[in-house]
Amino acid sequence: MRALELQGDIPFIGNTKLSAVKTMGKMSATVQNLFQLAMKNKYRATFIIFVKFISFISIILYLRITDEDAAQHYNLPVEVKCPGTVPYTLPPSSPLPGHGIYFVETSDQTNPNFLFMCSVESAARAHPKTKVTIFMKGLTKPTLPKNLGISLLRCFPNVEIRPLNLKDLFANTPLASWHASSQFRWEPYLLPILSDACRLVIMWKFGGIYLDTDVIVLKNLKNLTNSLGIQSNYLLNGAFLSFEQGHKFIEVCMQDFVDNYNAWIWGHQGPQLLTRVFKKWCSIKRLRDSKGCNGVSTLPREAFYPIRWQDWMKYFEAITPTDFNKLFQNTYAAHVWNKKSQGTRLKTGSKTILDQLQSNYCPSTYEIIKMHL
Repeated sequence: MRALELQGDIPFIGNTKLSAVKTMGKMSATVQNLFQLAMKNKYRATFIIFVKFISFISIILYLRITDEDAAQHYNLPVEVKCPGTVPYTLPPSSPLPGHGIYFVETSDQTNPNFLFMCSVESAARAHPKTKVTIFMKGLTKPTLPKNLGISLLRCFPNVEIRPLNLKDLFANTPLASWHASSQFRWEPYLLPILSDACRLVIMWKFGGIYLDTDVIVLKNLKNLTNSLGIQSNYLLNGAFLSFEQGHKFIEVCMQDFVDNYNAWIWGHQGPQLLTRVFKKWCSIKRLRDSKGCNGVSTLPREAFYPIRWQDWMKYFEAITPTDFNKLFQNTYAAHVWNKKSQGTRLKTGSKTILDQLQSNYCPSTYEIIKMHL
């Protein structure tokens, strides 16, 4: 008897039938309790299933975009002859005055697609004496990979391609502890959130201009300081940021990034963060109540988002050159909404809005598209 008690304090019952009845009763009660628990938590369970489903779809879409990018570059040459239309040649020792322009690739991709190439080329052409830096997380070797995009962008003497060391970038900022912990948990929108974090820290540490890799530059941006663009009546967007090094507004944004972190809402760490910080910065409830205050200004929608994300298909509609010039007369750079437009095939010579943007502002990339698509 003592031995049985030591092995889990189970009392000995000699009657097997009685033991079976009691066991069946316990099992029935357990099933009933589980059912009641499930009913009580059905909304929570439904929410968890919904979140998992959305996350799964997001991963599938990301993999689809990655596959499309890879297919776009399949069998393309890895070298390109530098075009004779590069607008400016820097002497080897010539310094680049002022703060730079920055692009960031937070995935492991090191083979820029055509839109990425166009964005960088347009920025380099519009700012021939300003350094344009591309940070790439996937660069792990001292030498740059050999591919068409890298080959073309290296033709521009003011373009520099550098590895993105996230630990070093986030060091000595409020985001350092967040990044350290984020490596040990799964999140559905980690890459976009990582991009949101990088642009804030780059503005804080270096100052200058940040651009998304689907922004085509039309005009010189150097006269825009401590500013960002309005996406809609209710939302700001960070596809373009221009701030002085160490600006207090960006410091507040970094702190808000950590204090109000939410990985489960798309845009919470990006456009929504910039919007809520700006409202607090200017002590307003609605964006239309202020165009700027305390040294930070917002630019009208047509400056960077002349075509709304809901209307992204317009980029693939043909218009006359006259209508094109009218549409972009007050635009500094056009955000093409790559998350929506990715995979839509561009036909060169079609006179669509995107066709005209690329032929006018990234002609070297455009010539490559014509040859290989």
